[in-house]
Amino acid sequence: MAAPRWDLGPAREPLGLIRALQGFFSVFAFATLGGFQGSVSYRLSCAGSPNTSVSAAYAYPFRMNLATFAPSLTTLCNRTWLTDVHLVGDFSASAQFFVVVATFSFLYSLGALLLYLGYLHLYRGAGGKLPLGDFLATAAFSFLWLVASSAWAKALTDVKASVAAPLPHCHPPAVTCDRDTTPMGALNVSVVFGFLNLILWLGSSWFVFKETNFHSPPAPSTPSTM
Repeated sequence: MAAPRWDLGPAREPLGLIRALQGFFSVFAFATLGGFQGSVSYRLSCAGSPNTSVSAAYAYPFRMNLATFAPSLTTLCNRTWLTDVHLVGDFSASAQFFVVVATFSFLYSLGALLLYLGYLHLYRGAGGKLPLGDFLATAAFSFLWLVASSAWAKALTDVKASVAAPLPHCHPPAVTCDRDTTPMGALNVSVVFGFLNLILWLGSSWFVFKETNFHSPPAPSTPSTM
């Protein structure tokens, strides 16, 4: 294997700079989603019973249907609820797909950046095979970011609807339920980072395409003779 020729020059060019930004924002994309933990709580006021609070905790990957209110509602408010109550929906597929795309995007962008910095002479001297493979991978990741970001944006809307759904059998003044939920600002940011990654990968595809044999610089114009 050829010895690397380390040069920071490509990191100051769009080809390498965008790869660094892709890795940076990929980390933020899966960190803001994968590290989220939230809950929805209700303060119950029931006629003839002491006030109490119940909550249902949820987190990544957002299998909301597994989040059950505790303590059990079946023991509260003179057994107004005959069964345990849980949140609605399973949005794990969209959330996990988003995190997987972000993770592999980080790994690829890091590997590509190291290739540019240490083996640019091989990258540009491989008969166009490496730049072509790089371009196809970049186009594929652009498509994956489009699908993942769109799917997670829709799933996040459904997560918010699940959390905002009213608790059944809350009929004032007999049973009053005051809701409190965890802010979802971090999840909103994850969607923003998703589409920002889409823009970065679409933009980098042009600079990678310029390294392939399919791109030829425009021929210099010749001055017209009078």
